[in-house]
Amino acid sequence: MALEHEPDRTERVSVTVDGKTLDLPAYTTVTAALVVANGLCGTRTSVSGEPRTALCGMGICQECRVCIDGRMHVLACQTICRDGMTIDTDTERAR
Repeated sequence: MALEHEPDRTERVSVTVDGKTLDLPAYTTVTAALVVANGLCGTRTSVSGEPRTALCGMGICQECRVCIDGRMHVLACQTICRDGMTIDTDTERAR
C-alpha cells in the first residue's frame, strides 16, 4: 500500500546546468544533477583555481556551493531540483 505523502516516482523536472538542459526524476538533489551533467569533475572552482565538489553530502563541508536561480552559495547537496531551475557552477558566480 502506497503512503499518501509518497512522492510520484514518474514525475520529471527540467533543470539547466551551465547552459545544458537536463530532464531528471523529481526529488533529485542538485548534486546528483551536477553528476549527470558534468560527471564527477566538480561543482565549482576555488578562488585559487582548484576544483571543488560535494564531500560530506550533508551541508557541513560547504564544498558543493553553486549559484541557483541567481542566488549565490546555495548548497547543492541540500537542494532538491525543481522544474525550471537554473544551476550555475561558473567560477565567478559560484565562488
